[in-house]
Amino acid sequence: MSAAAAAAQAGGFADSKRHYPVLDGLRGVAALAVVAFHLCEAHGPDRFRQLINHGYLAVDFFFLLSGFVIAYAYDDRWGRMSVGGFFVRRLIRLHPMIVAGMVVGAVMFYFQAGKLFPMIADTPVWRVLLVMLVGFTLLPLPPSLDLRGWGEMHPLDGPAWSLFFEYVANILYALVLRRLPNRVLAVLALLAGAALCHYLVTGPQGDVIGGWSFTAPQLQLGFTRLAFPFCAGLLLARTVRPGHVRHAFPIAAALLLAAFALPRAGGPATLWMNGLYETACIVLVFPLVVWLGASARSVDPAGRTGRLCAALGGLSYPLYIVHYPFIYTYTAWVVPQHIPLRDALPVAALTFGGSVLLAWLLLKGYDEPVRAWLTRRLLGRRTAPAPAAVRG
Repeated sequence: MSAAAAAAQAGGFADSKRHYPVLDGLRGVAALAVVAFHLCEAHGPDRFRQLINHGYLAVDFFFLLSGFVIAYAYDDRWGRMSVGGFFVRRLIRLHPMIVAGMVVGAVMFYFQAGKLFPMIADTPVWRVLLVMLVGFTLLPLPPSLDLRGWGEMHPLDGPAWSLFFEYVANILYALVLRRLPNRVLAVLALLAGAALCHYLVTGPQGDVIGGWSFTAPQLQLGFTRLAFPFCAGLLLARTVRPGHVRHAFPIAAALLLAAFALPRAGGPATLWMNGLYETACIVLVFPLVVWLGASARSVDPAGRTGRLCAALGGLSYPLYIVHYPFIYTYTAWVVPQHIPLRDALPVAALTFGGSVLLAWLLLKGYDEPVRAWLTRRLLGRRTAPAPAAVRG
């Protein structure tokens, strides 16, 4: 990535700070895994028997990666940047694609009508438009405004729930966390890690699935999922020195995909076993993956790995935020008819490829131009937006 692109990623500051292209690539690998997980999820009879069983852990990886990159990009900028300026930079980076995701969700909504979502056929257009407009703000919607019976805080684009928590993390970072000494941050991370482990090992699920509803239990789960990874990412950026690892991208990508794809540990009577597995992934494996990504030896932007990481990094956020309306539609087709994956594979591949294509078109035709325009208008800078983004 060029120095100008790296500067734009950091919010428009131009300096010689090193960029980590492999982390961009790993973000893209996780986003692709999320899409594959959601497609396979439609065919799984329950949470104990699914392909890519732990794909939802990509969100927890995003939170950790976000903490790492935000600390790295912004910790030493506060002498030249106000809290308001930080918020403007984050809004420029994240919000255009949130708007796009809500629009895609509204356009696709009525194509999801059927036996699985019987509410959709009777939903008036004004209600969909209202949910879309509120979705533009990313304010969570209460269950009374649900559109399909899943209780999502963003029923047109389910994954936007994690962006809500990403914004919360950004606010906490700007107002509180950036000011904390590392010892205090380490104590917070330790307490948050203990709370996460306690929930996973003793809780009612044995996993971290959830956080997307605007109810007290789901909000508690969302904050439990956010607290440790984000604080750990901040601490990792501040205290751990990267090494010099050869072939860091394939090694880290393989670890990440293995963590997502391994079968669920234990069964209904031994939920704690899966809880221990997911604790190990979030507390140990994901920090190791981020360290490996930051420890990659110099990557030539024009080389094969450099180009691949740049493409994956650019694609990651648009793909994550726009793919789920197509998953709703795919799920509405698969579930009522009990279609096995082998029979649905051509449609699954089309859904996967179409989501990737739309994300790329939106990145190049909408997201990057809009962010460049907003940067010029609001920050008075002429740096182009980076191909990959600081996000979680």
